[in-house]
Amino acid sequence: MSTSSIVLEGAVLDYYRAHAAREAPVLAELRAATARFGADAVMQIAPEQGALMGMVASLMGARRILEIGTFTGYSSLAMALACDAEITAVDVSEEWTSIARQYWKKAGVDGRITLRLDGGHAAIADLRATGREGTIDLMFIDADKPSYDAYYEGGLTLLRSGGLMMIDNVLWGGDVADPAKRDADTTALRDLNAKVAADQRVSHCMLPIADGLTLVRKR
Repeated sequence: MSTSSIVLEGAVLDYYRAHAAREAPVLAELRAATARFGADAVMQIAPEQGALMGMVASLMGARRILEIGTFTGYSSLAMALACDAEITAVDVSEEWTSIARQYWKKAGVDGRITLRLDGGHAAIADLRATGREGTIDLMFIDADKPSYDAYYEGGLTLLRSGGLMMIDNVLWGGDVADPAKRDADTTALRDLNAKVAADQRVSHCMLPIADGLTLVRKR
């Protein structure tokens, strides 16, 4: 049995993209709308990642979801379409999230999504202060990388026992494996990956999907 992972390129990558996920039309429309942001559109998650996140939310029967980093709303929309959860979506950009609002409404899920534009630190602090500790079923982190550790620690207090955290960009285009890469984003991701791998408060699994996604289950 091989212990290596298949390299997704060329014909294999084309095949994978054709078969990996069934993207809802409204999600495909949102992807096209996000492309208008040019280089910033790279921040949108891949369709197969959205499908995985939606399936996880559905399998968990998630009722309360917290998302740190919303961008144009693809991840929150994918999860909202897959389950009946109430979602708190946190970002700092009115421009980006105005697109999210438009497509949440178009999909008929806007009534279940509360948008906050105060950023992850303030949102987590407020949720803790208002008695939400131990009440969140599912959390997604996809925001400013140097703050990932703070979001991780704060998120663990908000998750219920058995709750799940999904952390995006953990492979960071491969830079986390290159010792020569010492910028703030790469260092923060590398440090958090090491922390999660050794953290006895959780069980975890890092998936090589899109730019890397780690699933962290609170014990």
